[in-house]
Amino acid sequence: MPTYARANLAFEKGEGPYLYAQDGRRFLDFGSGIAVNTLGHAHPHMVKAITEQANKVWHTSNLYRIPGQEKLAERLVANSFADTVFFCNSGAEANEAGIKMLRRYQYVSGHAEKNRILVASNAFHGRTLGTLTAGYSDKYREGFGPMPDGFDRVAFGNLNELRDAITPQTAGILVEPIQGEGGICAAPEGYLEGLRKAADEFGLLVMFDEVQTGVGRTGKLYAYEWSDMVPDIISSAKGLGGGFPVGALLANEKAAAALTAGMHGTTFGGNALAMAAANAVLDEVLKPGFMDNVLAMSQLIRDGLATITRKHPGFIVEVRGMGLLLGMKTVPTNVDVVAKLRELGLLTVPAGDNVVRLIPPLNITKTHVDEALAAIDAAAAALAQ
Repeated sequence: MPTYARANLAFEKGEGPYLYAQDGRRFLDFGSGIAVNTLGHAHPHMVKAITEQANKVWHTSNLYRIPGQEKLAERLVANSFADTVFFCNSGAEANEAGIKMLRRYQYVSGHAEKNRILVASNAFHGRTLGTLTAGYSDKYREGFGPMPDGFDRVAFGNLNELRDAITPQTAGILVEPIQGEGGICAAPEGYLEGLRKAADEFGLLVMFDEVQTGVGRTGKLYAYEWSDMVPDIISSAKGLGGGFPVGALLANEKAAAALTAGMHGTTFGGNALAMAAANAVLDEVLKPGFMDNVLAMSQLIRDGLATITRKHPGFIVEVRGMGLLLGMKTVPTNVDVVAKLRELGLLTVPAGDNVVRLIPPLNITKTHVDEALAAIDAAAAALAQ
């Protein structure tokens, strides 16, 4: 179906941060399958883990215990605020599960009238009917109505507006700590802490959509760790499987108690192959020094972009983001910049607000950063106004 405006490129193999097209051209992948390929392509440890599991068992369903799930859940709980984890296949599914949990928590707490969720302007939470409604884009909703009810939108970063929007029907708050699709927009200082304070005051739950920000992307396992607050629920996906479809909903005991047996489920979610992939990702991401490399490479990129900004003043307006979730707001259209960089052998991803995302594998080195900066410098020379 013609649902994608694809570039005329087909890749036949990958190695580390590089992809090789069918015609032999090599590309440096600073898109990572849209922040998915945490360890790049064909990472030896991931290949070994998935191959070994494929020779044992792929899928049994959640009618039975799945040891890989138990192991992964224990590791995520040990390294986060969470007490329990639900596994699914994607970020949208994790967000749908979280939306259900926000509402169900209030229901079982004796507040069935609390069924509305506060969401933010410029947000993106997925492509299902529920997550489309929670998201901001009218363009993505066009022709799919009527949309589900139950969401109230406030300006991202505006605590006064959020507090004013809380009513006796409000169940919880759903936000991204850094808005990815919206243009790599980070929450203002104190905003996340203010959400927690408001939620506690009015008996609400706080859910963070960490589908794009999670699993080391910002230099912490999850981005909430950069703040002085702890959410009740976070959704995780993308980088968790390193390229294999994996989603997860992490929750504290209070929130998770709302979903009892039979209240939610999945056929494929958390199967043995997916868990082998995700556990292999955590094997690497949780190693001492891994996050240090994310932050060091982030600073190298920022320093290089600052040099390019001075050299080509008509190209970069602003650099945004944390860790290796970075965005360049450019003067030329981001579509033109992404296309020019692709011509120069660097793969990037557009986002809202005319931003070009730089979201490479988290294990890149200075050599890869230097190569990417050289391509950006060449693109700036060609496109700067």
